Amino acid sequence: MSNKVLEKLTPTPTRLSRRDLLGFAAKGAASIVVSQALLMSCASDASSLTDTSNTTDGTGTTTPTTGSATCVLTAALTEGPFFVDEKLNRSDIRTDPVSGAVSTGIPLALTFNVSRVANSACTPLTGAYLDVWHCDSGGVYSDVSGSSQKFLRGYQLTDANGVAAFNTIYPGWYSGRAVHIHFKLRLYAGSTQSYEFTSQFFFDDTLTDSVYTQTPYSSRGSRTTRNANDGIYNSLSSTDKAGLTLQTSQATGGYAGVINLGVNVG
Repeated sequence: MSNKVLEKLTPTPTRLSRRDLLGFAAKGAASIVVSQALLMSCASDASSLTDTSNTTDGTGTTTPTTGSATCVLTAALTEGPFFVDEKLNRSDIRTDPVSGAVSTGIPLALTFNVSRVANSACTPLTGAYLDVWHCDSGGVYSDVSGSSQKFLRGYQLTDANGVAAFNTIYPGWYSGRAVHIHFKLRLYAGSTQSYEFTSQFFFDDTLTDSVYTQTPYSSRGSRTTRNANDGIYNSLSSTDKAGLTLQTSQATGGYAGVINLGVNVG
């Protein structure tokens, strides 16, 4: 796959602040549950917590539901060839830090709630490095194949509540892969890495069909690979496919979602 130079296709989308991102989560903006399988119920002393599971309509939009608290682990998937450890500490990953060019596309506000799953309970995982990277609306990754650009890459440290938030765009597509976003979670003891977890999220095909009728995605024609034809997606069980298909809610000018990420750090 060739790596093209980022093109400025449309006016810069409205920026969303970190307060906006966290506000989506606080207002219950359609949780995106990313889990391998339901492993256990949380201990009885956590029974007052709220489960952020969802029901989904035909457009890929979710409605939060409530129930008893649960602890889940997220399914791991391959890193792929395009991770670059640039150590870009930023919540808005749309901009190339050198040129200042902004990746065009429909805004996507992501909030990660990261939990440590241990001893039948979930607790916020604080101080973890959470990297996110994905292609632009034209299916191009930055910082590879000789490119010096670094758009749509960055990391955040999870806060005291295990939260890390990002402002990005809805990804484009490229040949051979369904639409997806990569992420990597790492812990450090001083300068030594002590833990690493990597996975990727997919998108509801019906929602993507709708998004891709809009500028700048519509200029590329029909994508070649849907979820059902993606080898990585199909390496998952049916339960994991459902858990790793990203569900979103509509937000001002785009979409927003909350990702509940559970890991067994040990």
